[in-house]
Amino acid sequence: MLPITRDAFSHAWKGYERDAWGYDEYHPISRKGSNLTTQGIGFTIIDSIDTIIIMGLSSEYSKARDWIKNLDFNIDGYVNLFETTIRILGGLLSAYHLSEGDSIYLEKAIDLGDRLIGAFESQTGIPYASVNLATRKGKVAHFGGGASSTSEITTLQLEFKYLSYISKEYKYWTKVEEIMRTIDNLEKFDGLGEEITLGARGDSYYEYLLKQYLQTSSTEKIYRRMYDEAMRGVKNQLINHSQPSNLLFIGEVPRYSSPSLHNKMDHLVCFMGGNLALGATQGKKFKEVEDYLSENDKEDFNIGKELTKTCAQMYFSTETGLAPEIAYFNTHEGSTQDIMIKQLDRHNLLRPETVESLFILWRLTGEEKYREWGWEIFQAFEKYSKIQDGGYTSLDDVTVIPPVKRDKMETFWMAETLKYLYLLFGSNDKIPLDKYVFNTEAHPLPIFEPPPQIIDQLSTK
Repeated sequence: MLPITRDAFSHAWKGYERDAWGYDEYHPISRKGSNLTTQGIGFTIIDSIDTIIIMGLSSEYSKARDWIKNLDFNIDGYVNLFETTIRILGGLLSAYHLSEGDSIYLEKAIDLGDRLIGAFESQTGIPYASVNLATRKGKVAHFGGGASSTSEITTLQLEFKYLSYISKEYKYWTKVEEIMRTIDNLEKFDGLGEEITLGARGDSYYEYLLKQYLQTSSTEKIYRRMYDEAMRGVKNQLINHSQPSNLLFIGEVPRYSSPSLHNKMDHLVCFMGGNLALGATQGKKFKEVEDYLSENDKEDFNIGKELTKTCAQMYFSTETGLAPEIAYFNTHEGSTQDIMIKQLDRHNLLRPETVESLFILWRLTGEEKYREWGWEIFQAFEKYSKIQDGGYTSLDDVTVIPPVKRDKMETFWMAETLKYLYLLFGSNDKIPLDKYVFNTEAHPLPIFEPPPQIIDQLSTK
């Protein structure tokens, strides 16, 4: 299985390298590239380079490193702060660590970080949604009345904190810590945000509460407290079960609606199965720490397992064996089908969240079913998303055979989905979960002890 997942990455990379080298994204059917920025900054290359290192692909690595060495971020164009941080900055930081300190990646990360923190120059300290890489000026979002997304502004912390740690420049840490202080002081409903969702525009906020605590060797207790409060709210407000199979799912309560649960779950929510299990054991194998876990930790772990089972069923319940972007769950007695999929939600974007949770639960339990489920999912991607000449593509409708292909390979396919599948089938010694945290784009960053300057000056405990 391990060589086959590596071969899948090489197949995807081959198409991109041949048809779209240097472009941000790849369209494998039309065999061309496109950019997310005024001129490309290699989103696909930098997002993928730590996967290349982990898989030991030497020729691919050499070419990618040479391209990054010559990359210039002085581009007069706006980039999304969130996406650029998690994909580009996160990719550079992970490559720096995994390459055992190759200075090229650190130099590029510092240069990019200095440009990105221009987005924080606002009256409130809450960063703008976009920033011009050349002028370092921020710009408000073009949607939501210009408001910044909660998940976007609270999913910068792992990257900027690690950049501070390795560069010894603590300005990055200060900027992102101020955001968290502001968020902590906001009024919440049962530990949750105003729009109660773990899906789009809310998901990674909850992910990074836990991972900030883990990243700094459990020293920043405030984030464990915020995470525990939020997970209590999830359990109180958002969990329900389907009929007839009693599948556990996490619904949402949309803003400005009556305070009732909508039985809607985005595929994005599927990260939470692994996240809950990770929070319970802090990366240790469940059997090794079971006797020391609190009842709350055990409950979280079991919810994580049940949610991951549901997410796997989102795949196995469709004709293609691939999950839709969004699923709805029947909760009425007498229902004969647990999962409903609306016409506009039937697409599949090659997302990683379910295989991420399968990987984490395999590592923490050793239960073979997680590998078996991952293998079934991988085979479905191979059957329906693979382009024979190179690359993989998103699909329009997972409920019909053959599904219509969309002609787009998201960067997270090589950065996340294939990385998690490779790690799922590989050795447990590779990127151990008690030594690393994965950012929300699957870039592994090492757990570290924060320096005294940080503890003394910025502690919010």
